[in-house]
Order: sequence, then C-alpha cells, then structure tokens
Amino acid sequence: MPLTAKDVAFTFNMPANASGNVDSSMLKKATAIGNSTVEFDLNDPQATFINKLSAIGIVPEHAYNENYGQNPIGSGLYKFVQWDKGQQVIFEANPDYYGQKPYFKKITMLFMGSDAAFAAAKSGQIDLAEIPSSYANQKVDGMKIVSLDSIDARGICFPMNPNTGKKTENGYAIGNNVTADPAIRKALNIGIDRQALINGALNGQGKEEFTGVDKLPWGNKEAIFEDGNVEEAKKILAEGGWKDTDGDGIVEKNGLKAEFMLTYPASAQERQALAVSVGEEAKKLGINIKVEGKSWNEIDTLAHSTLNVFGYGSLDPTELYLRYYSKSYDPSNYNNIILYSNPVVDNYLRTALTSSDQDTANKNWQLAAWDGKTGFSEKGDATWMWMATINYLCIMDDDLDIGTPRIQPHGANIFGNILEWKRTGN
Repeated sequence: MPLTAKDVAFTFNMPANASGNVDSSMLKKATAIGNSTVEFDLNDPQATFINKLSAIGIVPEHAYNENYGQNPIGSGLYKFVQWDKGQQVIFEANPDYYGQKPYFKKITMLFMGSDAAFAAAKSGQIDLAEIPSSYANQKVDGMKIVSLDSIDARGICFPMNPNTGKKTENGYAIGNNVTADPAIRKALNIGIDRQALINGALNGQGKEEFTGVDKLPWGNKEAIFEDGNVEEAKKILAEGGWKDTDGDGIVEKNGLKAEFMLTYPASAQERQALAVSVGEEAKKLGINIKVEGKSWNEIDTLAHSTLNVFGYGSLDPTELYLRYYSKSYDPSNYNNIILYSNPVVDNYLRTALTSSDQDTANKNWQLAAWDGKTGFSEKGDATWMWMATINYLCIMDDDLDIGTPRIQPHGANIFGNILEWKRTGN
C-alpha cells in the first residue's frame, strides 16, 4: 500500500512519541489534508519542529499493532526480511521504491561485539564492521580502515548546585559541593589538554571540542578558548580559595577536598579511556577524580550529583535547548540533568527556538554559549567540560566503495549515503 498523509498524521499523533527518543511534546495535533498534505498544530511555536520530520520513522496505520516492532513496514530503499534476535537482521532492496535503485540488492547486518567484529573482518567473514579507535593502526590483508568524521561530542557534565540534602522524587541525591564552585569547573576546562586526550584515549581518532557544537552553524567560535594551561588552571583554583594545605597533592577549600566520582557507561570503551585520561590530567591541577564504570541504571541514580561522560551530536539545535534551558529538566532523557539556570541564557535559547529566521536563530544559539558577559560555555558558567568529537572507525573490504559518507551524528548512521555504495571490482 502507498504511504499517505494519513500514515504521517497517525505516526505523529501516537502518544509514544511524547516519551520516545525524539521530543515531540510541542505537537498538539497532526491532521491529514488529502493524501499528500499534513497540517501540524503546535502548542509551542518551536521552529525547530521541522527537524522532527526527518527523525521520526513513519509507520503504516493499517499494519500497526503490538507486533509491529518485530515486523516493521517502511517505505525506504530496503524492506525488512528477517530478524534473528541477537544475531542478525536481513534487508532486501524494495522493488516498489520510488527513487534511485541501490547497487546492493541485499544487506545482512550481524550483531557482534567490537572484538568479535574485528576478528570476523580479519577472517573475511564480513565486508564491513565498526571498530574501536584502538584498532586504528591495525593492518589486515584485503581490508582497509576508514575514519569517518562526526559531530558526536564527548563531554563531562558538572552538577551546578551544592549538595544541601535535597533529593529527587525517586530519592536520589542532588548537587555536588565541589563542582558547584565555578573555579573547579573553569580550572578543569582550561587545564585539561584535549589534544592529549585524543592522542592517548582515542588513538588520535577525534578532534578537540569546546562547546559541544563547535562544528555546527550554531556553534560560537568566540566561546572557544586555549586549553592545556596548567598554570592558569592552578591560578584560578588558588584565587577561588582552593589550596593544598596538607601536602597530599589534592587542593581543598574550607575543609572540602577537590575530589569526586566520574562515571561512564561500563560498555563504552572510548568513554572509559577518556575518563581515565581526564583523571590523570586532573592530578596535575590538584584535583582527584575517582573513575568508575556503571550501568545506565546506576548512572540514573547518580546523575544529579555525580559527573558522567555523556555523548551528544545532532543536526537539530533543539539539543542545546534541552541541555541548558532551565525549565527543560527531564531526568528520563537527561535533559538539563545538571539543573542549570541562567535567565539570560534562557532568553537566548527561547528566542533561537522560536525564531523562523535561521540567521536570527543561529545568532541566539551562539549567544547562549557566550555573549561577552555570560553563557553556558567555559567563558561563562562553565556548565560542562567538552573534550572531543570522536571519529567513527570502520574496517571494510578493499573493493567496497562507500562514496562520500555524511558527517556522523551521535550513534552513527553509516548507511546514510547507501545509494553511493558499490563494488569497485578490484
């Protein structure tokens, strides 16, 4: 059956979208007008809603039921053929697709850990695999390693409030007495050498990141600063009252030592490497970071009071709004998990979000980071310590040509330019 406006309206009106990975809470109602037009009625004038149109997969109303997740129907280049849970999923070219036909008629995706995937590639069992940055310098006969640029940034959140004993509705502690002090946040931002982190933890596979959106049109170049300055960082700490009075190598202030836990998802190898490297760099400043890998369930219980290595990267600037707008707090999606509140920044973010003029929107997104006096970046409130945008590393058959891949978002989407993929015959 053909995809119609009715399917689009049905998809956007489904209650599940309000709590899914894409925030569509600003949508009041979607209405199909004929077969090819949909009218969206918003309860908040968010101009960035247009980005949701490419982020939410359309489902057919006639076939949607409780089993749809295991038997999906789409309208793209490929159709779903088979899914063996935990093992593989198979797609075949869609003969009814309206556009250009792909070179590859069948794609089989295998579910493997990174080590197993690399071993399978080495033995010639698979044509392409995503691999960790630690494999960047490996040589495999008949295979090549390709590094894909991304906007997928890794950063450390700083709980902004002191711990006064207040707890969330679930009983989780709120606040961190060390990171509530801006001197700690600024010292870490300025003292940590991001290129050293990339060279070591990421095996050179990444680029320095200072605001989380440096590469994007709404990134503010004026918010970028000189890092790796240990002496300046020590000066900031000393002026903020943090001094090592007992000679143990850790600075303290009013009896409070500059030490805290930094968590990372236990299964994320590159986040672990970054966390450990940050801990080593912080020692030079007199700050003691205790690094621990946790499950996401454990991180949920700690996120309001404990630092964590997060990953973000989207072509939708709404991500900035959800991260820094004071009223966007939602722990289920880690929105403003640090409980940041700055009315000046709030005003810039609201203006950007609701502006129908792209230049005006981008200017206000930029000002939210730094307007010369305040902002969420290090030059202002130093809310996060962004470290790097990671490169996605793939090993693939020598005769596989994947064209010019799109810049990768958080989570990667290597198939975004699948129409360019082909065999070279070499």
